[in-house]
Amino acid sequence: MESAVESAVESALSRSRCPMLAANMTNQPVVDDRKAKFSIGEVVRHRSFPFRGVIYDVDPTFANTEDWWQSIPESVRPAKDQPYYHLLAENEQTTYEAYVSEQNLLVDETGEPCRHPLVDELFDSTHDGRYVVRSRTAN
Repeated sequence: MESAVESAVESALSRSRCPMLAANMTNQPVVDDRKAKFSIGEVVRHRSFPFRGVIYDVDPTFANTEDWWQSIPESVRPAKDQPYYHLLAENEQTTYEAYVSEQNLLVDETGEPCRHPLVDELFDSTHDGRYVVRSRTAN
């Protein structure tokens, strides 16, 4: 029997909020992301702002709303034609989800685990500093 958390994760995945993670968890082919510098499970930090997180999905190019993109000041607005990453993010005060362009990410070299509550629901463990996607089995 599925727990409430498993059910919520399955529901989010079925709504295609995270298509690459969904494919990874259900052993389906994953969209070709060879152009992406970072991959699912990798811990990264923002180049300019004090937050870090675990990548749980990758868009090959910008896939958010035009309003979201326009809300970024033009002087620092990233290009749309690059990979964008969905992060289980954290800063000193809280955890949240973030959507960040590749140009604004760097590898996080602290080796510290991420404390976002969904990390344990989506990932099994770490291997060489990278989180391993939790495998899903059909019931």
